[in-house]
Amino acid sequence: MMRTIWPFRHFGLKVLSVGLALMLWMVVSGEEMVERGLRVPLELQQFPPGLELHDEAPSTVDVRVRGSSGTLSRISPGDIVAVVDLRGARAGRRLFHLTPEQVHAPFGIQVVQVTPPSVAMVFEPSASRQVPVTPDVEGNPAPGYVIGKVVANPPTVEMVGPASAVERVPDAITEPISVEDARESVHENVTIGFLDPSVRLKVPQSADVVVNIVPGPEERIIRGRPVHLRNLTADLTAEAVPPVVDVRLRGSHDAISRVNADDLAAFVDLARLGVGQYTLTVHATGAHDAGVTGTIPATVQVRISRVKH
Repeated sequence: MMRTIWPFRHFGLKVLSVGLALMLWMVVSGEEMVERGLRVPLELQQFPPGLELHDEAPSTVDVRVRGSSGTLSRISPGDIVAVVDLRGARAGRRLFHLTPEQVHAPFGIQVVQVTPPSVAMVFEPSASRQVPVTPDVEGNPAPGYVIGKVVANPPTVEMVGPASAVERVPDAITEPISVEDARESVHENVTIGFLDPSVRLKVPQSADVVVNIVPGPEERIIRGRPVHLRNLTADLTAEAVPPVVDVRLRGSHDAISRVNADDLAAFVDLARLGVGQYTLTVHATGAHDAGVTGTIPATVQVRISRVKH
C-alpha cells in the first residue's frame, strides 16, 4: 500500500527552518569582507630519521588571510598553522616552498599569501659522543681556603646533535655552583646542559657535584702592621698596646705571594666606647684573595681617655 506524502506536514517547522537559514545568510552576507596580515607558527612534519637541523629553523611565517570581519575577529592563536613536510629531505642545504595550500586555516578563511614564499634549511647526519661534565664553579672561598678537587657524578654524559656540532663541543657544563666565602665542601645537585644550543643530552639529567674546600696549602706572615683605631669619638683619645701586629695569610702560593704589606690594614673598632681600658679583637683586611686568617696577637689592650684642653 503506497503511503501518501503530505507536503504541508510539519509546515510550521519547515517555515521556521527556512526563516533561520535566511536570517543566517543575511547576517553573513551583511558582514564586510576584509584582509588581514598575521604571524603564524611554522610546523615541521615528517622529520626524517638520522638527520639534524644545522641551524634553528624559522618558528613563524607571515600570512595574509581573507574572510568576513566577524570570522577573522574570532581567530585564536594556533587556529592557523603553516606546515612544511620534510619527508624525503636529505643531508645538505634544502629549499622548501610555502604556498597558501600549506597553511591550515578554519572554514571561512582564505589564505592568499605566505611570506617568505620559501624557507631554506641545512640538514646534517645525526651523531653522538660521550663528553666530560665540567661543573661551573663561581666565587671565592673564605680567606685562607682554596678550591680543591671538584667531582661530578656522572662524570660523563652522551651528547647528540648535528655531526659538526658534536665534533666541536668539548664538554657539558652545569648550572653555576657558588663557593663564595665557603669554609667547607659544597654539595649541590645541578642541571647539565650545553652552551651550544644545536646539541643536547641524549637523556636529560642532572649531576651531583661536590666542590671540596680545603685550607690554603701555604702560610705567610706579614709583620709589623700598625693597629688603626677606628670610630673614636671626637673628644676622646686612645692608645693600643701593642701598637703593631703581625698578619697571618693562608692560600695558594700565587695568591699570597702577590700580597704586599701595604695591601693589608689592621684595626680595632672603638664605636660607642667611652673612657676606660678594653681588650679588643684586631681585624685585618686586604684584597679578597689575600687569605687573611688572623693576627698575632689576636687582641690588643686599648686605653681610652678624654682629650685634655
